[in-house]
Amino acid sequence: MIPTPKESFELLKEYNKGEFHLKHAKTVGGVMRWYANELGYGDEADFWETVGILHDLDFEQYPEQHCIKEQELLKDHGVDERIIHATASHGYALTVDIKPEHEMEKVLYAVDELTGLIWAVAIMRPSGSFEDLELKSVKKKYKNLNFAAGCSREVIERGANMLGWTLDELITKTIVAMRTIEKES
Repeated sequence: MIPTPKESFELLKEYNKGEFHLKHAKTVGGVMRWYANELGYGDEADFWETVGILHDLDFEQYPEQHCIKEQELLKDHGVDERIIHATASHGYALTVDIKPEHEMEKVLYAVDELTGLIWAVAIMRPSGSFEDLELKSVKKKYKNLNFAAGCSREVIERGANMLGWTLDELITKTIVAMRTIEKES
């Protein structure tokens, strides 16, 4: 079964109650949809968004088994194996040995941590918005390892490398994606 983004969000809410996790899932789902369209996978935009929504399905209840337990949960719900592989692969070299293979999986790997960092930068700004956020502001905070310390710079950089993009390209594109989501909501 390949759940729609709406069905995916309902499934996510079965295992996640915290506002932060729900907002993060919507953000990553929206960013993934934007990238699908941007990279020529528009016909798969729902699939990419679904993967983004479900990627942290197990995190709130099973943080020590993150990307491991979600495989079991998704299988129990009859979710398509491609979604299971994709969501699990964002824990590559952290909690699982499932390497991102498809471009969509590499994007998820790269943007999961990055969206959190960009969001943290945006809320510190007077506007509290992505609209006036620029690369240089994100890069300045990126260099400060105490800022949004839970957002792994190593994972972000590894993701950019997997995609064959510079860090600046990845950050710039993700800011644009987050602006787009902000305008649509």
